[in-house]
Amino acid sequence: MQRLDHFNYRPDSYSTFPQRYIINFKHWGGAKSNAPIFAYFGAEEPLPDDMHVGLLEDNAPKFNALVVYIEHRYYGKSTPFGSFEESMKNATTRGYFNSAQAIADHADVLLHIKKTLSTQHSPIIVFGGSYGGMLASWFRLKYPHIALGALASSAPILYFDGIAPRHGYYYIVTKDFKETSESCYNTIRKSWYVIDRVAKKLNGLSILSKRFKTCKKLSKTYNLKDYLNSMYSDIAQYNDPIKNTLKVVCDAIDGAANKTDVLGQIFEGVVAYDLKNQSCYEMEGNTEPTETSIGWAWQKCSEIVHPMGINKEDSLFQPEPFNMTKFVNDCHKQYGVLPQPHWVTTYYGGPDLKLNLKRFASNIIFSNGLKDPYSSGGVLKSISNSIIAVTTKNGSHCLDLGFEKPSDPHWLNTQRNTEMKIIKRWIDKYHADLRRSTK
Repeated sequence: MQRLDHFNYRPDSYSTFPQRYIINFKHWGGAKSNAPIFAYFGAEEPLPDDMHVGLLEDNAPKFNALVVYIEHRYYGKSTPFGSFEESMKNATTRGYFNSAQAIADHADVLLHIKKTLSTQHSPIIVFGGSYGGMLASWFRLKYPHIALGALASSAPILYFDGIAPRHGYYYIVTKDFKETSESCYNTIRKSWYVIDRVAKKLNGLSILSKRFKTCKKLSKTYNLKDYLNSMYSDIAQYNDPIKNTLKVVCDAIDGAANKTDVLGQIFEGVVAYDLKNQSCYEMEGNTEPTETSIGWAWQKCSEIVHPMGINKEDSLFQPEPFNMTKFVNDCHKQYGVLPQPHWVTTYYGGPDLKLNLKRFASNIIFSNGLKDPYSSGGVLKSISNSIIAVTTKNGSHCLDLGFEKPSDPHWLNTQRNTEMKIIKRWIDKYHADLRRSTK
């Protein structure tokens, strides 16, 4: 039973809610072994019942580790006000939904587990990917007495308050496509203006709806362009080095060049991305909202303000600079509260974050695949002997957290092995310090 508010002493702050966590005891060496605890921080989605993260599960036997997965407050079964709908109902109930409360929850859960299982001297390593990776790194900064170290995979902790370039995300998407195929890149760039030109015709939206086999007639050009924007970004962010969806889609676009026009080429890319030729494609944005889409929209409009825009002339996309004034006004209109774009840098570290990490932080691995657009906001160079950047040229978003497969490229195996060797070094030093302190 988790406390609603860790930072206030009003009577309602002492209200509790059930917070869900999952433990895998299979490889644990037991309380007396002082074996480590691998704790994975859930992010902006419910934890599945059969939660397994490959990097933790593959390495738990080597460390005799206890593996713990903690669900983020407000998602899944960890809802403070009885249900997700009630928890998100108004500005008051949503007010307890933030990262500081979340990592305080995690501290409470981990101390509860250590006490319950009598594992006082088991070192804790925290793991997370993307937003969860940010949480893991922030947890090590705020609770170094609880977590010995952190692995933050694909964590864009610099994408706040103007630290990283605002156009960085879409610059890397552009770079990924351009490096895959110059002609594919040029076709996509040209397509936006072709779409705009067709849309201006008397029956333009009907033509576009027919060409892209939309399930419903397009109500506005923006919906089609937003679908394509999301598709290209998703392809770059999650590109699997074996399946190489990026190349598959570009091959489809390039391969249709002699058979059809620009719109036809783009549609062939849509078909290749979906892996099958569907009877129609949902491009109107009317899909059922999920806890992730609803919850993350609130988190973005409160504290996780990533000022991501498109302002490069050679971009794969049409220019669309980030407008903070518009963003603040839209969020205020939707939620009745103003976003706090400077709070993350105030609470966790600001423009001089790298210098500050060098001066006072330790035992954090920042892992990034350089084909991941979010790497533009990641720590890509080691800051000290224990604030270590591990990067891969062809890696994508959170790829290192997956299960080992025979088809994995050598560089991915090397990345994972490097990360676990660093973690072993931390644990070995901890045990050596423990032995000295108990003599």
